[in-house]
Amino acid sequence: MPSREPVGEVLEEFLGLWRHLRDAVQEPGTVVVVEGVRDRRSLSRLGLGGPIVLVHRGASLSHVTHALSSRYSRTILLTDWDRTGGQLSRRLAEFLEADGIDVDVDFRRRLGRTLRGELVHVEGLDTWARHLAERAGTTWSECVDRER
Repeated sequence: MPSREPVGEVLEEFLGLWRHLRDAVQEPGTVVVVEGVRDRRSLSRLGLGGPIVLVHRGASLSHVTHALSSRYSRTILLTDWDRTGGQLSRRLAEFLEADGIDVDVDFRRRLGRTLRGELVHVEGLDTWARHLAERAGTTWSECVDRER
């Protein structure tokens, strides 16, 4: 039987980062930006509250970033962990920073490192986290309830 310790360590690392993200999103003026509807759904299923805005909703990047800068002071970018997501994250950061918005790409970077290449799309994060919890001998609900 394989050891659960490494899985448990990854789960604890992810949970720590997730708690930090969940707290950051609750700060006034903060928004999470994702690529699409399924990404937002995945984050919501894991219990992430606060505003989650879509980049791919038919408007140009300059229009999206202008709309964000008129409503928010801090943007957490959570684009996919592939080449396209990285390019999009960099372009969004450039536009937002030019509008004077505080841009956080650290959560994207740290989540990508925690995922260890097992996942490249934000839309799969809820399934990944639930399976990770199961492999560690628990459930996502138990993990979330533990921290309350």
